[in-house]
Formats: sequence, C-alpha cells, structure tokens
Amino acid sequence: MKVNEPIKTPQAIVEIFKTSVNNQQLANQIVSDLNQLYPDYHINFDIEDCDKVLRIESNNSIDILGILNFGKLNSIKIELII
Repeated sequence: MKVNEPIKTPQAIVEIFKTSVNNQQLANQIVSDLNQLYPDYHINFDIEDCDKVLRIESNNSIDILGILNFGKLNSIKIELII
C-alpha cells in the first residue's frame, strides 16, 4: 500500500422524503412495514420536523418508486425531497 493512499469504503445512498405522518405510532408501523419490504435499508422518521421526514439509507440503490407507491397504497403522502 502506498503512503497516504485513500482507503476505499462503500458510500451510503440517502434519500429524504416529506410525509403526512403526524404520530409516532404510525411512523413506527411504516418503518416496520418498509423494513419487511426492504430489509437492507436503514429507515427512520423525524416527525418533529415540519416535513415529517422519512429518511432511508442504503449501501445499494433505493427503490424510490416503490417507496412512493407504498405511500399511495396506504393513503400516506410521501414525496421525495430533492
């Protein structure tokens, strides 16, 4: 190894979504449901944020359309924040 050679580590992908979720119980249920669909994702909510943020992190790709469709199927507003 060369001196000062950078160590290559996998970069995590993070997507942030604005939601209509307004209580912790619903947020916990959504995280549980999404973890069943996407077990490799790290998923959490910040319902204290004005956008009721759903944050998803993955070492691979993130199924954005799948997340948006999950919201539609469950009557939950989920929008990708760009």
